[in-house]
Amino acid sequence: MKLWSGRFSKETDEAVNDFNSSIHFDSRMFSEDIKGSIAHASMLGAVGIIDTAEAEKIVACLEVLLEDIKAGTVQFSSSAEDIHMNVETLLTQRLGETGKRLHTARSRNDQVALDFRMYTKNSIISIRTDIARFVDVLADLAEEHLHTIMPGYTHLQRAQPITLGHHLCAWSCMLLRDISRLSDCLKRMDEMPLGSGALAGTTFPIDRDAVRKDLGFARLTQNSLDAVADRDFAVELLSCLSLHMAHLSRMSEEIILWTTAEFGFAELDDAYSTGSSIMPQKKNPDVAELVRGKTGRVYGDLTALLTVIKGLPLAYNKDLQEDKEALFDAVDTVKLCLSVMPNMIKTLTFKPAVMRDAASKGFLNATDLADYLVRKSMPFREAYTVSGKLVRLCIETGYTLETLPLEVYQLHCELFTKDVYEAISLETCVNERKSIGGPSPERVLEQIAYIRREKTLLENIY
Repeated sequence: MKLWSGRFSKETDEAVNDFNSSIHFDSRMFSEDIKGSIAHASMLGAVGIIDTAEAEKIVACLEVLLEDIKAGTVQFSSSAEDIHMNVETLLTQRLGETGKRLHTARSRNDQVALDFRMYTKNSIISIRTDIARFVDVLADLAEEHLHTIMPGYTHLQRAQPITLGHHLCAWSCMLLRDISRLSDCLKRMDEMPLGSGALAGTTFPIDRDAVRKDLGFARLTQNSLDAVADRDFAVELLSCLSLHMAHLSRMSEEIILWTTAEFGFAELDDAYSTGSSIMPQKKNPDVAELVRGKTGRVYGDLTALLTVIKGLPLAYNKDLQEDKEALFDAVDTVKLCLSVMPNMIKTLTFKPAVMRDAASKGFLNATDLADYLVRKSMPFREAYTVSGKLVRLCIETGYTLETLPLEVYQLHCELFTKDVYEAISLETCVNERKSIGGPSPERVLEQIAYIRREKTLLENIY
C-alpha cells in the first residue's frame, strides 16, 4: 500500500510505478538517508514532539538497518518508489506503529534535499582528495625532470625551450584550480535544508539547528521555498567536474601526442595501454583516449541538469528526480578517470634525449638571440628583425643558429661576438629564464614547493 493511499481510490498503474520509481539509482544514498533520519528522530524526541523512548527505538532500529543494508541483507522494493520510502517502509515493518512516527514534521521534499546535499558534500571531499593525490604524482615527477629540456609549443608549433618539470607544473596548476573550485563549491552548498517541509516549513516546534549540528552542516538554509527547490549546488559541482575533465582531456591529448612515433617523447607502460586485434605492433593509448572521450559525457550531465531546472517554477517538481542520475554519473566518471590517470602518467617512460633533440630544431632560441642583442642596447623590435632574418638565412642555407658562422652573424650586426653561442644554447635559454613562474630549475623548484603547499592548504581549507 502506498503511503499516500488515503487520498486515492485506486492503485497506481504498474507502468506508472515503474516510471516513477527511482530506487534503482537513488539507493546509493541509503547511508545519507538513514543518517538524516537518525538526526531527525533524535531531535523529535529531544523536543518532545514524539516520546523519547519511541525516538530511541527508531534510532536504534535505523542503526541496525544501516548495517544490514551495508551487509547486503536488505532487498529494496520498486513499489516503495525511492530510497526514502524504502527506508521508512522497512522501519515500519520492523517497528510497527512506532516506525510511522519518524516522518513527523518532515516531507520527502526536504528529506531528498538533505540526502542529496549530504551525498554531494561527501563526493566533493572524495574527489578533492583524489585530485590532491594526482597533484602529488605530478609534483614528484616534476622534481625528477628539472633539467629535462623539451620544446614548449604555441599553435602546436615548437616555440621556446622549457623543461618537462615546468610542463608538469603547468598541469599541476590546472589541478590546483580544480581543488580550489571544489572547496568553494563545498563552502557554498554546506547548508542544512531539513525542516523546510514540503515548501512552507512546519507547525511543529522543531529544532533545526540541533539537526544541523548533528549532521555536520555549517549553516541552515534560510528560506523553506528555496531550500526544497534549490539544485544550484548540484549544477555547480557538475560545472566544476566538467572543467576538471577538460583539464584531464587536455593532459590526455598531450600524452597521446607525446607517445606517437612522430613525437616519441614518452612510452606508455604496458599496464596502461592496449594492443590491436590485427596489427601486432600496435600500442594504443586507450586510457588517455577514454578520458578524453568521457569528458563529453560529463559535459552532457551538466547540460542535462541545466536543462531540467531552467523552466521549473518554485518549489519542488517531479522533474527534479532527474537531478541525481546526472550527478551520480559525473561523479562516477570523474572518480573512474582519477583511478587510472595518475598511475598512467607515473609509469610513463620519458625520452629526454628525444625531447632535447626536438628542442634543438625549429629555432626555439630565436627569441633568445633577439634578447642577446637587446642586452647590447639594441631596441627589441630591431633585434627581433635581425633574428628573423638570420632564421630565414639558416632555413635557406641549412644552418642552425648554433652552427651559423660568427662572420655571418657579424655581417648582419656588428654587436655579435663569440659569446652569442653560449647565449643561445638550450641550457642557457632554459636556465636564464629566471622570472617567477619560468622554466629555470630554481624557479621550477619554487613552483613545486608552492604546488605542494597550496595543495595541502586547499584540500583542507573547508
